[in-house]
Amino acid sequence: LLFQKVLEQSRKERDKFGMKSELLKGLKKGTTVVEFSSPNIAKKFHAGHLRSTIIGNFIANLKGSLGNNVIRMNYLGDWGMQFGLLAAGFQSFGCQEKLKMNPLQHLFDVYVQVNREAENDEAVEQAGREFFRQLEQHEQHAMALWRQFREITVSEYRKVYKRLGVHFDVYSGESFHQKQAQEVVLRLQTQGLLKTTEKGTGVVDLSPSGDMSNYSTLLRSDGTSLYITRYVPSPKDLLNKSFMSTDKSQGNHFQQLFQILLAMGHLWAERCQHVPFGLVQGMKTRLGEVVFLEDVLDEAQARMLRNMSQAKTTKEMDDPEDTAEKVGISALIIQDFKGPLVSDYKFDWDRILQAQGDTGVFLQYTHARLCSPSAVWNAIAIQEPTACASSADCYDEVLYQSACDLQPKHLVNFLMTLSHLAASAHRHLPVKGSPQAVAQARLQLFSCVCTVLANGMRILGITPVEKM
Repeated sequence: LLFQKVLEQSRKERDKFGMKSELLKGLKKGTTVVEFSSPNIAKKFHAGHLRSTIIGNFIANLKGSLGNNVIRMNYLGDWGMQFGLLAAGFQSFGCQEKLKMNPLQHLFDVYVQVNREAENDEAVEQAGREFFRQLEQHEQHAMALWRQFREITVSEYRKVYKRLGVHFDVYSGESFHQKQAQEVVLRLQTQGLLKTTEKGTGVVDLSPSGDMSNYSTLLRSDGTSLYITRYVPSPKDLLNKSFMSTDKSQGNHFQQLFQILLAMGHLWAERCQHVPFGLVQGMKTRLGEVVFLEDVLDEAQARMLRNMSQAKTTKEMDDPEDTAEKVGISALIIQDFKGPLVSDYKFDWDRILQAQGDTGVFLQYTHARLCSPSAVWNAIAIQEPTACASSADCYDEVLYQSACDLQPKHLVNFLMTLSHLAASAHRHLPVKGSPQAVAQARLQLFSCVCTVLANGMRILGITPVEKM
């Protein structure tokens, strides 16, 4: 009965398989903002930004598949003292030609150089402060340089995000809220929440007893704003939920932010949630430490292409580079999503690109085999038809669990279990040579498994390949 039920459901629902269950209908739906990736202009796009990018994309995909109106936001670090320092450095030793040729690399090089000089020369740091002050005053020449850097950076990031299959509805940033920051300061002063310390900084006391044992600094002594001041977002009264995906070291920042918002009377802060994740250790390419996300993607593609060329089972394909990139990205994502997000893990290229075991490569290979013509199934079998059907039937429960705790590991484990069942070659379910009705039912089961794998992979942010 279960076998027939799953086959019938698969035939009717196809790519919506499992999504219409009563369990999933019970989940609250609405407009949801997912804020993720959020790199800083000119700084390293480190492994933490990669984690934020793929985790946020997973949350957005999951919420969207469950019927929510999802707004994908990239909150760029495009304002503040570090930008003032970058601009001052660019005025001294930047080059417009190099900026056009390799924007991210040149801005990064300038940023590294100006920081090195600022350590030994107070005048350089002062120049950075002065440029940031000019930005906050919206002086024309300062705004023009800021706008150029930001537009170039966003354009370059869009190219890399496209390779990852990630898109954003909104490119926001600290700069978008710097005007609001002044309004926030005035409101905090009016409400008696902002206090001035002996050093002249503006702080909000967050301690329960009011003894300043826990406070958040919102203004420097010179009156310029800080990151948390500019982070106070636009009103979210109409939102059902808002998620921010960053590394766990920023947990205190978000805790303070939500406390300040609630103290100001913004009850929607209760619907905001920080999704923390751990650190990735040892992520390197052949050229050394990772600087930009593009380095990681290039390395994954190159290694996967080499592995495919050496494998005897690799099929002939139209675009092996594209397949290698998709499978390489799958490997990165599965490695990242196998355990609890908050856990740290050690990065190992050889391990994540293995063709056997619970890897993205194995997942893609299984899906590709299921996409093959029916003739190949004369030698492919699964241990029990009911085991495979039973596993597929749990898809909605897995999505429900992931929707509740925002952990992709449930979906990864489910897809791996289903893949191992489908890939077990015990010849229990041959298609070729079986009676037509039996063969048709078995082909339909394989098609069902293929559909469920593809649906789950897309939610994880993986593009399924049909040949490899």
